[in-house]
Amino acid sequence: MDHSLMTFITVAEKKNFTRAAETLHLTQAAVTLAIQKLEKQYQVKLFDRTNKFVHLTRAGEILYHHGKEILFQYERVERLIDDLSNSASGEIRIGSSYTFGEYILPKLIAQFGQYYPKITPDISIRNTSRVISQLLRGQLDLAIIEGEVEHADVMIKPFAKDEMVVIVSAYHPLSTKNEVTLDDLANETWIIREGGSGTRQRIDQFFKEEGFSPIKTRDFGSSQIIKESVEAGLGVSIVSTVIIQKEIELGTIKALRIKDNPIVRSFSYVMQQTSFHPKSTKLFVEFLDTYYE
Repeated sequence: MDHSLMTFITVAEKKNFTRAAETLHLTQAAVTLAIQKLEKQYQVKLFDRTNKFVHLTRAGEILYHHGKEILFQYERVERLIDDLSNSASGEIRIGSSYTFGEYILPKLIAQFGQYYPKITPDISIRNTSRVISQLLRGQLDLAIIEGEVEHADVMIKPFAKDEMVVIVSAYHPLSTKNEVTLDDLANETWIIREGGSGTRQRIDQFFKEEGFSPIKTRDFGSSQIIKESVEAGLGVSIVSTVIIQKEIELGTIKALRIKDNPIVRSFSYVMQQTSFHPKSTKLFVEFLDTYYE
């Protein structure tokens, strides 16, 4: 492990030499010496200093961005080597897009923990594009997404199907139906996820396939806000069936299928294209494959 680099990153995140020293259990002089060593090595100034705080220079920002990736790789190597002699344990860093991460993953993590109690999941929930970015930077061991991704550095495997439906308020004129056509929805306001999400990707694909262009759309950043907006009668949406179970039971939302045209997508797991993965990651992937057989 590069201790000077770790010290630099800690100072950058704490914005203060004294707080960084406390976090690292070092003297302030040792922290200062580590930063001076890096500044001498790269022949640049890494911080602008004030009385209380320090701020990254442009060179410091570059070192911080790439330094985080380097430390992630150090950690990964240590875990891979440790796997050779120890049983399954330690951390697994899982990134998931919102639908799977918020509504399905918690139950799976609980069941996985019954088999492997020494493995500690660290969960990050973002939209699909951000999760994949984290994976490519080495910040995640595994990504679970609802959309599609094409990148030479990753492998992607669908492991489960997910049905999506149109939702309307319980008081909407169409709530008495079970099936609708897109023509029935031509004048509706569509409340949909933001760009970069797997759900938005599938909705855009569906509209394109059907040659349908909504008259008015509103982009929201979470499924919960979308559901509440539909409940309030602000518009209609397309969401996964897994996120509306409670609302269906309470009768506040009505789910409608598109006539003769079910909307189906896949949940997929994504890993970096490498022969070496931590044992905890391999075990979780095996668990997913078995669970959804």
